[in-house]
Amino acid sequence: MKHLLKQDNQIYQAIKNELNRQKSGLIMIPSENFTSPAVLEAMSTVLNNKYAEGYPQARYYTGNQFIDEIENLAIERAKKLFQAEHANVQPHSGTTANLAIYFALLKPGDKILSLNLTHGGHLSHGSKKSLVSQIYQIVHYNVDPKTNLLDYNEIQKIAQEEKPQLIISGFSSYPRKIDFKKISEIAHEVGAYHLADVSHIAGLIIAGEHQNPFPEADVVMTTTHKTLRGPRGAIILCKKELASKIDKAVFPGTQGGPFEHIIAAKAVCFNEALTDKFKADQKQTVINAQVLAQTLIDNNITLITGGTDTHLILIDCRPLKITGKEAAALLAEMGIYTNANVIPYDANPPANPSGLRLGTPALTTQGMKEAEMKQIGLMIAALLKNPNDEKSKKQAKDLVKNLTAQFPIYKDLKY
Repeated sequence: MKHLLKQDNQIYQAIKNELNRQKSGLIMIPSENFTSPAVLEAMSTVLNNKYAEGYPQARYYTGNQFIDEIENLAIERAKKLFQAEHANVQPHSGTTANLAIYFALLKPGDKILSLNLTHGGHLSHGSKKSLVSQIYQIVHYNVDPKTNLLDYNEIQKIAQEEKPQLIISGFSSYPRKIDFKKISEIAHEVGAYHLADVSHIAGLIIAGEHQNPFPEADVVMTTTHKTLRGPRGAIILCKKELASKIDKAVFPGTQGGPFEHIIAAKAVCFNEALTDKFKADQKQTVINAQVLAQTLIDNNITLITGGTDTHLILIDCRPLKITGKEAAALLAEMGIYTNANVIPYDANPPANPSGLRLGTPALTTQGMKEAEMKQIGLMIAALLKNPNDEKSKKQAKDLVKNLTAQFPIYKDLKY
């Protein structure tokens, strides 16, 4: 980064400091991961200089022959990964991708049925503070108050009563598997589309660690970071009969020029996701999450739903007499990065919730396995149960230092 160092030392130093933070801490936010150096290289290329409004072989600018080649590779690889009939690789983010899907399939005032945000849903699925709720009618389903699990009979009952035009599955803090086939059956029974937002679990699906929403779901959206280990962005996958609607809703409906340097990075990450190594890492991610969850349970930490089937864990901090915000701040002080999160039927406000969300994708990418999860679980339990214990804090900092030295990330990346 010699040019950046010379041109803008302040930005250079901030980037260098962030690299050091990532290399010296335990990244346990379940929506974060480490991309490969190849993905990082693809993002930082002259592709950024090119306007490419439109789609391959149908651009509004000249000079796109190599851009078309790259985007077509991304499309074909995405379709192969998810066994999809059509793929649009242009969305800039998960939220904009979801907005494009709504724009493609719904009319203003139509009804969307989605999981309540406080029960594990996502802002873009119909939060009162989002644009979605100002355009469409939003109704929610909740998790069961006793088990915190999805109740498919209840979802079916609400769908029959409300007659939505779209039902959304896929969540940001639900640690159990989702029956996409059942939700598709419910949606189609009431004449609704089924959108599966698999942003968190896309990598698990590719590895066969979670049910694939296809062929039952009508549309699937996923971000390309998180378990996919790619650049920040999104893709939309759908059945052939919806392809034209989806493409028109992305461009020109909700976006202008695509980020072709990011699309190139998406193509690279899709190619990586086709490998046996990627699939093995996804399987290990689930194993690691389950070992971490069991270690926490064995040390009297309460987990929402009593465990996990995926890459993420949701801790109920109420028995610990601390908030999720306090827990996240405590762990961050040790170099362990998690996030405060609402839990189902949370009496606390979203700004200071009762839950703590953590996961294993980034740790698994570094090469950590069951033994390390047990060490980390014991350390987190000790800290959360005794937040002011200086001995536990010192042990935690030492463990973080030892693990990051033992499992270095970006060894050849030096700024």
